Amino acid sequence: MDAIQTVLGRLGLNQNLSAIGIGNCNRAGSAGPVSSRSPIDGTILGTLQAASADDVTPVLEAATDAFRRWRVIPAPARGEFVRRVGNRFRELKPDLAAVITWEAGKITQEALGEVQEVIDICDFAAGLSRQLYGLTIASERPLHRLAEQWHPLGPVGVITAFNFPMAVWAWNAALAWVCGDPVIWKPSEKTPLCALACQAVVASVLQEMSDIPPAVSSVIVGMRDVGERLADAAEIPLVSATGSTAMGRAVAQRVAARLGRSLLELGGNNGMIVTPSADLELTLRAIVFSAVGTCGQRCTTLRRLIVHEDLADKVIDRLVPIYDRLPIGNPAQPGTLVGPLIDEAAWHAMEAALQRASAEGATVHGGRRLKENVPQGGTYVQPAIASFPLRGSAATSLPGTPTRSIVHEETFAPILYVQRYRTFDEAIELHNSVPQGLASSIMTTDMREAEAFCSAAGSDCGIVNVNVGPSGAEIGGAFGGEKATGGGRESGSDSWKNYMRRATNTINYSTQLPLAQGIQFDV
Repeated sequence: MDAIQTVLGRLGLNQNLSAIGIGNCNRAGSAGPVSSRSPIDGTILGTLQAASADDVTPVLEAATDAFRRWRVIPAPARGEFVRRVGNRFRELKPDLAAVITWEAGKITQEALGEVQEVIDICDFAAGLSRQLYGLTIASERPLHRLAEQWHPLGPVGVITAFNFPMAVWAWNAALAWVCGDPVIWKPSEKTPLCALACQAVVASVLQEMSDIPPAVSSVIVGMRDVGERLADAAEIPLVSATGSTAMGRAVAQRVAARLGRSLLELGGNNGMIVTPSADLELTLRAIVFSAVGTCGQRCTTLRRLIVHEDLADKVIDRLVPIYDRLPIGNPAQPGTLVGPLIDEAAWHAMEAALQRASAEGATVHGGRRLKENVPQGGTYVQPAIASFPLRGSAATSLPGTPTRSIVHEETFAPILYVQRYRTFDEAIELHNSVPQGLASSIMTTDMREAEAFCSAAGSDCGIVNVNVGPSGAEIGGAFGGEKATGGGRESGSDSWKNYMRRATNTINYSTQLPLAQGIQFDV
């Protein structure tokens, strides 16, 4: 406990935590207290007075005022601000990772990786600040120029989940900032210290750059009513929300009611197809990291393993002993590969899902609640493998055979459902049969299978991988998915266009006034 308090002190967070941060200015909220509880051992890391929906109004006003100034600052100058933010994260990387470990339960290596994502997206955005390109378009009218310009959009609301308490904010914030938009961040109430630490880092840069309007960065820690207020706010043209599909639907409906934009990153339920030609050693490594990393609490976690019938038993026989010897425990300790679930509710959801899987015909290995050799006060579990028999086999063709509805749902816990297939087309059908469409992968050394999986008739996901698991992504590529995943794209590629508005310009530099489509309208 003393160690994490020392880290928080170095990051500028003392015992008097504030739920609302507008640039360098911090204040308490007007709602009840909310505590940051470590999933490692249940320790209370800090308590603050949460914000209410009423507290959002002054934050909106400050961000709106900041936008008027921020939008006319040249984009490369905005990029310099983001570059300095990234460098400050680089300097404080170990401390920021420690906060993630203590508050979100990630092992140290994964926490360090998340801070690196913040650094990487800042580097990406700083370069992008000189590349916000428009288009010059051939005009049908003589001596006319037709062009597209991209302009800052306005204050952006960012709502994030507990599992990536810094990176997802940074994916949005870094791009929004170089595009000329202030950012108002509502973090998960389960990880407020991660958000306050990020805001403190940004505030330290703002203190050095007096020409930057401080309210380009705001954080407001509160409950559902705060998120609803942001979704309803006409001052926010874009709300980027990450979380469950149910949460995303609620946000999208509220934003759409005022004709605003929403950028949604929702459920994953990701699959991997393992073909007979797969490199088994590579496959096993990819499965284990993707399925048990972050204790199964990534949006890109591998949840569905679709294996050819000739290979399935062999894969399971190799996975079971690996699962049995996984180092599970305190994520801050060296050598630990699986930390805790975020809370007790996550365990109850996992337990219920495994009971349903068993009732629907699966053979379950693992999935126990661990009490020994783990820190007391945390929620530690053994990752589970739930294996279903081949469809059409004697076991699945009996009258009254249950459906496998549990496979179509995403439980945020380390459960790996194994399904068998006979033909490649059947594997694709199984893979695409779920409502979600975030990340996918195929393990194969057959070029035709790999290309088919990446084709329009293959995976229906936003992220399609070959010979690498679905979990994890680089910031250079746009991140997001289809169907119930929400259709949003964050991070790299051309995702910056989400944070800008497009204007089509027509410039007539002639002395005539020809009309488009050859229309004659002489007075």
